[in-house]
Amino acid sequence: MKKISKLLIGTNNKGKYREIKDLLPKYIKTYSTSKFKLKSPTEDGLTFTENSIIKSKHFSKKTKLICLADDSGLEIDILDKSPGIYSARWGGKKGNFKKAINRVYRELSKKDKNWKHKKIKARFICALSICYLDKKIASVLGKVEGHISEKPKGKNGFGYDPIFVPKNKRKTFGEMSSSHKYKIDHRFIAFKKIKKFL
Repeated sequence: MKKISKLLIGTNNKGKYREIKDLLPKYIKTYSTSKFKLKSPTEDGLTFTENSIIKSKHFSKKTKLICLADDSGLEIDILDKSPGIYSARWGGKKGNFKKAINRVYRELSKKDKNWKHKKIKARFICALSICYLDKKIASVLGKVEGHISEKPKGKNGFGYDPIFVPKNKRKTFGEMSSSHKYKIDHRFIAFKKIKKFL
C-alpha cells in the first residue's frame, strides 16, 4: 500500500480535529469536514468501532478522499458502561458538555449517594477507522482506564476531560497540558496501532 499523503479527518468536533492533526505524521496533508461543509452521518452502530466506520465511509464517499474517523466516549462501570457510544448525545443537540457532565453526576448520585468517596471506575475508548469510499482499510481501538473526579477540574481538553482522572495520575485530563494528555490518552493509544497503515 502506498503511503497516504492526503487525509480527511472525519469529525466536526474542533478539539478532536486538533488532537488528531497533532498526532498525524507531518507529511500528511489534512482536510477537515468543515472545509467541505459536511454534516455527520447518523451514527446507528452499536459499538465505537461500527460508528467510526460509518463516519469514515460516509465522509470518504462525499469527498473521494481517504478518511480517518474517530468515535470515542466515556464508559462508567457502575452506570452499565454509560454514556458509552452516546457520550456526545448526553450533551444534547448542541453538544453541550457541561450538560453532559452534570448528567453523569446526576446518574452517579442516583446509583450511589456516596459515590464521591469511592473510586468510580471509568475508561475512555477511542475507535479509529480509515476507509476509502466503501472499503475499510483499518480499524483499531484504544483505551485508557481511570476514575471519575468528584468535581470538574481544569479548562484544557474538551468533552468529559475535566472529570476523568487516568490511572496512576492525580490530575484530570482537563488539568493536563495537551502535550502531556496526547501522550497517554485513548486517542494516542489507538494512533500507535493505526500508524502502520499511514
